[in-house]
Amino acid sequence: MAATLTANPASDSNKQPFSAEGKSAIVTGAGSGINLSFASLLLHRGCSVLFADLALRPEAQRLVDQYAKKRDGRPRAVFVKTDVREWVQLERMFQVAVREFGGVDVVCPGAGIYDPHWSNFWHPPGSPQSRDPSKSNRYASLDINVTHPIRTAQLAISHFLNASPPVSRTNPKRIIIISSIAGQMSNLNTPIYVAGKHAMNGFIRSLATLDAEFGVRVNGVAPGVIKTPLWTEHPEKMTFLNESQDEWATPEEVAEAMVRYSGPSLLPSLVLGPRSSVCSHYTDEPELGGGTILEVGAKQTRLVEQLNDPGPSGPGHTVSHLQESYKEVFGWLKEKDWGKSKL
Repeated sequence: MAATLTANPASDSNKQPFSAEGKSAIVTGAGSGINLSFASLLLHRGCSVLFADLALRPEAQRLVDQYAKKRDGRPRAVFVKTDVREWVQLERMFQVAVREFGGVDVVCPGAGIYDPHWSNFWHPPGSPQSRDPSKSNRYASLDINVTHPIRTAQLAISHFLNASPPVSRTNPKRIIIISSIAGQMSNLNTPIYVAGKHAMNGFIRSLATLDAEFGVRVNGVAPGVIKTPLWTEHPEKMTFLNESQDEWATPEEVAEAMVRYSGPSLLPSLVLGPRSSVCSHYTDEPELGGGTILEVGAKQTRLVEQLNDPGPSGPGHTVSHLQESYKEVFGWLKEKDWGKSKL
């Protein structure tokens, strides 16, 4: 049975509408994929966007160029080259956004990686495939997928509280974090990624009560198998799929779910699948309060319950060859001296 959509008790007292029009946002990872689609929707809704990424793909560059000029009543796009592993660069995002836009209303720390071989549990630091130095005391995968959204959320809350005027229930702000169906699942191939997304689900829910108390609403989306470079540019990940059986969801579907957290939609309603119990006529539903997570598959979107959730299934959530690909991991573990320190 699908989870039903119920109001978050911690957020019932905060029913102030929130519109992205005339506001500004920071989106990390906006150079491609889901985050580019989200940034594009925000711009089309009248919200200026700071694109924070290592680089822009051609389609992202065209969008930034289109919205680069200052014009009365028109949103702007600004690109800031950002390595989200570096906290100083995360702080700089907010400084630039304040300088360019006057403030920040929506923050999406969306940049992420899907355990590439260069930061993967099965390729330990110091091994030929890994770019995680054995003396660094850290994994890039966790820096990007866990530490970066946590630190960015800290910076966002600080900015909201100290802005003029400060955040309040009548001047609400939004933080939108990208989790994954991996936050409910397991996968031997990518255990660091899975651990990170489980962590993000707990982090999102733990900040739920900020909504009712301060007007800071922290939400998440949990995409399934989305056709983005996170998959398509990593041949080792593509082997998980049987494209005759497994269906892609689109970045636009995820971005539209993210838009639901940032104000009354001027877009067509989401196409909801049979398992979804989320109402299809959206007007900034107060029941999508702080701490809620929307799961997005192919033509289906639903609320993920904290307890006793049935889990993802159906189009956009299946990976037919996943367990078959475990054989590759077993092969690595059988190699001589796997994981032995080279120090």
